[in-house]
Amino acid sequence: MRLARKWVQAVWFFLLNGFWGFPFTGTIYQGPMKVICSPGLNCYSCPASTTYCPIGSLQQLLLNIRFTLQTGQYYFGFFVLGTIGMVGAVFGRFICGWACPFGFFQELLHKLPSRKVSIPVPLTWLKYAVFFLLVIIFPLLFVNNSGIGQPWFCKYVCPAGTLQAGIPMLILQPELRGTVGWLFVNKLAIALSFTVWSVFSSRPFCRTACPLGAFYALFSRFQLIRLQLNEENCTGCGACHKVCPVDIKFNEVPNSCECVNCMKCMTEACIFDAISVEAAGFPMFGPELAKTNKCLLPKRKI
Repeated sequence: MRLARKWVQAVWFFLLNGFWGFPFTGTIYQGPMKVICSPGLNCYSCPASTTYCPIGSLQQLLLNIRFTLQTGQYYFGFFVLGTIGMVGAVFGRFICGWACPFGFFQELLHKLPSRKVSIPVPLTWLKYAVFFLLVIIFPLLFVNNSGIGQPWFCKYVCPAGTLQAGIPMLILQPELRGTVGWLFVNKLAIALSFTVWSVFSSRPFCRTACPLGAFYALFSRFQLIRLQLNEENCTGCGACHKVCPVDIKFNEVPNSCECVNCMKCMTEACIFDAISVEAAGFPMFGPELAKTNKCLLPKRKI
């Protein structure tokens, strides 16, 4: 399962960044695929990106609301919110563990040999502040004379945007280098900080600052596809604690908002058949599926 997940993550990375003609065009892809919402954090302005970023699109939607109301257009793009809401309701943070390019990038960095450091639990709450303040509230409240706000997260924070778009575009278009100022230097410092941190701690950006992870976490108790704990089989041995990349004690908090559903607890730790994957209450993987299939088999005549 570990190898299968890495392949899935790699495939998603190349699906979302599949425009390899950018070294010849020198610009970002603007083809018909650009209307598709990326399930994970993947910068729209990355020259290889074939999809749009859900967080960037949500900010663009919100920062224009007051302008559209003032001009009498009463425009609200439910497509953006509906798309990421539907993905969150079905998969939740399975997206973080299986389909997010920036999460995959952090996992690869964490494999580098180094002393590993855990992330303090209070820091994991910061991503909700980032989501509600920088993605929702600030774009709505702080507007210019025309009634238009700013994409605060993308403009001032997003490390994925810096690494995927900012640096590559400066290489592709040398004329942009003269426009580099303190804003880019600040974002570069943030990106490098999370890059280095990823070597020592598992998925630090996902756990402390990712607004998309915070949004998907809101669905953790209600998502359609989820990990399920069989309390009757659980012995409380703690094996699942040791393999969890986000330091969750799954047998104690099976519906934790921090769980990225990597399934390591089920496939690499638990030997008591206490964890399974369910879709709308029906088993998909794990011991519960085996039990169901066994019950469905016709009984042998003796």
